[in-house]
Amino acid sequence: MAGASFWSQFELRQLRCFVAAAEELHFGRAAARMNMTQPPLSRQIQLLEHVLGVKLLDRTSRAVKLTPAGRVFLLEARRILRLTESAAMATRRIASGEAGTINVGFTAASGYSFLPRLLLQMGSRAPNIALVLKEMVSTDQVESLLTGRIDVGFLRPPIDRGEFSHRRVAREGLVAALPAGDERLAKASLSLADFDAKPLITYAPEGARYFHDLLSAQFESAGVTPNAVQSLSQIHSMLALVRAAIGAALVPEAAMSLHFDDVQFRAVETQPAQPVELYAVWRSDNDNPALAAFLDQIHEDED
Repeated sequence: MAGASFWSQFELRQLRCFVAAAEELHFGRAAARMNMTQPPLSRQIQLLEHVLGVKLLDRTSRAVKLTPAGRVFLLEARRILRLTESAAMATRRIASGEAGTINVGFTAASGYSFLPRLLLQMGSRAPNIALVLKEMVSTDQVESLLTGRIDVGFLRPPIDRGEFSHRRVAREGLVAALPAGDERLAKASLSLADFDAKPLITYAPEGARYFHDLLSAQFESAGVTPNAVQSLSQIHSMLALVRAAIGAALVPEAAMSLHFDDVQFRAVETQPAQPVELYAVWRSDNDNPALAAFLDQIHEDED
């Protein structure tokens, strides 16, 4: 505790006065640099020397010079002042939202296309905001938003909680993932009728509720009943089964970037044409100053 007591006995103003005098080696110039007269400058340095118990400057009628102890203390005083200035600047940037940390939840599918674009944009436009990424399904993101584990989530609808604000940030169509040799590859685009009674790898309601409900509604509206051969929750696993010719799959357009060998894609006509939606969601009472700057980079996807 002696160290803490020692450092608390002098002030930053005393350090600044000493550094000015040590660098100028002239009390008149140092006082002008500090916007003060010589007597209070001298007094501040005397108080500092009293606290330290050592002489820092030798002052004669002809010259001012640093003592050996003063030369060592000058290095430390500069370091302390740099640290305080850096701390003040960092604090102001955090408070203004120019810097900080955002905890971001995202679904696996949003990581194929939307999220990489956003990361590149944030890196160039808001480089002082660090993003901590957490992959999780939409239901887990809702819980994490409520508990404060994440600041913002990129998730699928519906968003039906009053505590949340949200913004639709992306829409995309569905494409058919087909195995090599599938006769439907002869067509440039497909309709939902092309899947009637045909083997289809579907989404599991437990782990992919959004896509399960979306496809069920699309097929029901079209009067189509595929032959569901497997139900999975992860798109990359579905594509692996497509490659093995277990069946076809309907996946969001962004999944085309996964590039599975022997898997080809065809556009699928649906109503609406882009039924897959992604929303940015955050708590309305979130007080993270960096959140506003983050949201400024995310534009509303309008009709």
